[in-house]
Amino acid sequence: MEVMAFPRSPYDTVNGLVYFARMLDKIRLFASGNLPEDFTPHLGEGFDRRCLNLLQVAYAPLRERVLAGGTDEEMLEWCFQHGRRLTDEEIETWSDFMRKRGWRDEGYERVVIRMKEAGLEYTSGQVVTMFDFLDLDEGRTPPDFSRWEPKRN
Repeated sequence: MEVMAFPRSPYDTVNGLVYFARMLDKIRLFASGNLPEDFTPHLGEGFDRRCLNLLQVAYAPLRERVLAGGTDEEMLEWCFQHGRRLTDEEIETWSDFMRKRGWRDEGYERVVIRMKEAGLEYTSGQVVTMFDFLDLDEGRTPPDFSRWEPKRN
């Protein structure tokens, strides 16, 4: 019997890029039969689609490349070669946006809906973003960003 496993946290990064590692995990877990069934209709969609659009690569070729083997860093380099190479500023902008999705934006209601669908009680401050929800729903503790100090030049 196969053991179902969740992909990595969306907060995990590959060369500073959030979410990409999670997308790769979903590809690998699905191929091995270890991805929970409720993930499969969304492969290549949602946040996957946003990440693919950013990188300007299609899901099917990326999936094929991931299943051929290699590190996450090699997969990102493949995306840069077959789509477009992101600048450090683009990676920072993407990662900052995605880490905050659902916090004081139009994604907020979706976070609350997903919490209810999962049978979780929404507590202000516990789950602020969609990434927080994903971590909590999959048994991880969302990071506490309230302790972050602002960067000053």
